[in-house]
Amino acid sequence: MAERTTQFRTCPLCEATCGLEVTMEGDSVVRIRGDREDVFSHGFICPKGSTLRQLQDDPDRLRAPLVKRDGQHVEVSWDEAFAEVEQLLMPVLEEWGRESAAIYLGNPNVHNHALTIYGRALITAMGSRNVYSASTVDQMPRHVSSGFLYGGPLSIPVPDLDRTDYLLMLGANPLESNGSLCTAPDFPGRLRSIQDRGGKFVVVDPRRTRSAKAADEHLVIRPGGDAAWLAALANVLFAEGLVELGAAEPNLDGVDDVRNLVGPFTAEAVEAATWIAPEVTRRIARELADAPSAAVYGRIGSNTVEFGTLTSWLADVVTILTGNLDRPGGLMWPTPAHQKPLKREPGKGFRIGRRSTRVSGHPEVNGEFPVAALAEEIDQPGEGRIRALFTIAGNPERSCPDSRRLSAALESLDVMISIDPYLNETTRHADVILPPPPALSRSHYDLAFYGLSVRNIANYSSALITAEGPLEEDIIARLALIAGGAGADADPQIIHGMVLDTVLQAAVRGDGPLSGRHPAELESQLVDGSPADRVLEAMLRSGWAGDQFGAEPEGLTLDKLRANPHGIDLGALTPRLPQILSTESGRVELAAEPVAEDVARLQDSLDRPPGGPVLVGRRHLRSNNSWMHNVEVLVKGKERCTLQVHPDDAADWGLGDGGSAQISSAVGSLVAPVEITDEIARSVVSLPHGWGHDADGARMSVASRRPGVNSNVLTDASAIDPLSGNAILNGIPVSVSPA
Repeated sequence: MAERTTQFRTCPLCEATCGLEVTMEGDSVVRIRGDREDVFSHGFICPKGSTLRQLQDDPDRLRAPLVKRDGQHVEVSWDEAFAEVEQLLMPVLEEWGRESAAIYLGNPNVHNHALTIYGRALITAMGSRNVYSASTVDQMPRHVSSGFLYGGPLSIPVPDLDRTDYLLMLGANPLESNGSLCTAPDFPGRLRSIQDRGGKFVVVDPRRTRSAKAADEHLVIRPGGDAAWLAALANVLFAEGLVELGAAEPNLDGVDDVRNLVGPFTAEAVEAATWIAPEVTRRIARELADAPSAAVYGRIGSNTVEFGTLTSWLADVVTILTGNLDRPGGLMWPTPAHQKPLKREPGKGFRIGRRSTRVSGHPEVNGEFPVAALAEEIDQPGEGRIRALFTIAGNPERSCPDSRRLSAALESLDVMISIDPYLNETTRHADVILPPPPALSRSHYDLAFYGLSVRNIANYSSALITAEGPLEEDIIARLALIAGGAGADADPQIIHGMVLDTVLQAAVRGDGPLSGRHPAELESQLVDGSPADRVLEAMLRSGWAGDQFGAEPEGLTLDKLRANPHGIDLGALTPRLPQILSTESGRVELAAEPVAEDVARLQDSLDRPPGGPVLVGRRHLRSNNSWMHNVEVLVKGKERCTLQVHPDDAADWGLGDGGSAQISSAVGSLVAPVEITDEIARSVVSLPHGWGHDADGARMSVASRRPGVNSNVLTDASAIDPLSGNAILNGIPVSVSPA
C-alpha cells in the first residue's frame, strides 16, 4: 500500500475559503475534513468541501479535449484540439472582424488564481470589447454602488463580523451560501458570536430561511422592496436627528443631498411596497443608530432585483449615516497581502457607459456588457453580430435569463470554444471543449476573496495530484496566441513572459520600495513553479506584506506560505480612509449623479398597485449554482428543486403538496413539483437556481437522474437594473396553476 500522508489546502468551492485536511495514499484521497489548525476557518467545513475526491474521480469529468465532428463530441489530443481552434476561429475573425468574437467568464474564474491572472491575456488577444460574465446575474450592483461611492468597483467594504454589535442582513442567507462578497468561514459561528457577546442580527427576507430562523429577528419583506425600505430607514435617521457620521465625516460629500433624496420615503410611504409596518421601520432605524457598532449587509436576493444598485448603495448609506463606515464593527475594507501600499492621490472616479451593446444599447459597466444581452447579440443580424464565443468555467445556458433563447443562440454560433471540466448544458454547443485540471491537481490562492475577507489572511495550497493535462494558464496562453494570430504551435512561454513582465514592471514603477530595481533582477529571485504561481509570487513579494524581494526580510514570500500550510493571519481589518478612495473629489461621494437620478424611478414605484404572485430564487448548502449537481452525495435525499408555496396560496390556486404546478412568466412556462410550506410569504413562490439538467447532448449522469427544472426559462432578458446591467432574477411576476 502507498504511504499515507496528510496535506492541507483551502477549499475552492465557495467564497468561505475554509481550510481542509486531506488524507492521501499516494495520489488517492482517503478522507477530507476541516483543518482545525487553519488560522481562519478553525476546522469548519460544509458538505461541499468534503467532496473534492468525488469531483476528482467523477467518471463524467473530461480527461481529454473534445471536438465536435458530425454533431458528436469525440476525444482528441491537445495538439489536435488547439489546431481545431485555429482552423475554426481564424476564418471568422478574418472575415467578420474582431468584434465578431466574445467571451463569457463564469463564477469559478474568481475561485482560481490562474484564471484570475490570465483571463485578461485572452481578452486582449481576442481584441474585442464583447466581454460578459456571471457578475451581471449576481453582484454587479455591488461593484457599481462601490464605484460611485468610493471610486473603484472593487473597493467593496465588508461587515466586520467579528466585532459588530448589530448586523442587518437583506437578501442574504449565509447559513446556506456560506457568505458572498463577504469572505468568512464559519459564517454561522460568527453570527452566533454576535449574539453571544450581547449583540443582535436581523434578517430581512420573504422566506424564513435557515439564517432567518437563527436570527434574533426576521422581517418579511416584499420581494424587490429592499431599496425603498432602506431609503425609509435613512429618512427616519434624518427625521429623528439620529444621523451621527463619526470619524468618517471629514471624508464624506453629499450628506445633505441624501437627506433630500430620501425625503419622500417615509415609513408610511413605503409600507405597501415593503410589507413592513412603519413602527418596525422606525424601531430598526433607532436600533442601528443606538448600537455601539452596526453594519448593513445586502447580497444576492437584494442585488438581483429591479433596484439592485440603489439597494446596494442605500445599504452603505444607512451604515454611513449611523457612523459605522471604516470603523471596527462597521463596514471596513480588507487589505489583501498582494495589494501594494495605497497612496493618497487624486482618483479618476468611476464611469459607466463608455460604450453600448449593438442591439439594445445597454451601457458597458466595469468593462463588460450585461449577459442578459448576449442572446440578442448573437441571434440578431447586422454588422457586429457575435459569431464566435469563448466560455470559461461557466454554464450561462442555466445561469442566465431567457435560457431557451440563449440555447438557440449558442447553437447558431459559427464557432464556440469552452474551457470546462464537463460536457454540460452550455458546452454541448461547443465545437471544442478544453478540460482544465480538477481542484486537487492545481495550486490555490484566493486572490479575489482575500479582497473581501473579514480578516486579513494569506494561505497558499500546493497541487496534491499530478494534472492529467495542461494547467489553465497554459490552455489560456495557447488560446491567446491563436486568437492573436501566432498560431496553434506558438510557445505559450510568450504569454507567460508577458503576463509576468506586466506585474514586475508595475512593481518597480513609481516611488515605492522597489523603485529603481530592474524587472529581470526581480524575476531571477522567483522560485521555480507554475507560470501562474510565479506571477502570484511576484504579486505577494511586492505587496504591502511582502519581503520586497529581499528588502524586508521578515516579509511574505511564497516559500513562507508553503512553510505555513494552515495560513498566516495578518490581523483584523484596520481603517483605510482616505487612502482607499479613488473618487475625483477624494471623498466618499454619497450622491453621485447617476445614482441620485435613479431615485426618482424608485419613488415612482411606490405608487404601483399590488400585483399577483412573484418568483424568487433560493440556495442550498449542498449546491453551488449548477455544477455541484453531478455529485451523488450532494444531491441524494429529499427533492430540492421544488416550487415552494404558502399554504393559503396553495389552497387558493388548487395546489397539493407533492403535486405539480405550472409556472408562467412573460417569457416562458415550466412545470415543477409543489412543496407547501409556511416558510415563504404569501404571494411569493420560490424555485432554486441552477437546475434543469435534461438537455440533449450533455453528459452528466448523476445530474440527469434528478434534473429539476431551469428557473431561467422564466426570467426576462429585457428586464435589467439600468445602472448595473444586472439581470432581474428575483421578484419576477408569474402566474401559478395546477399542471
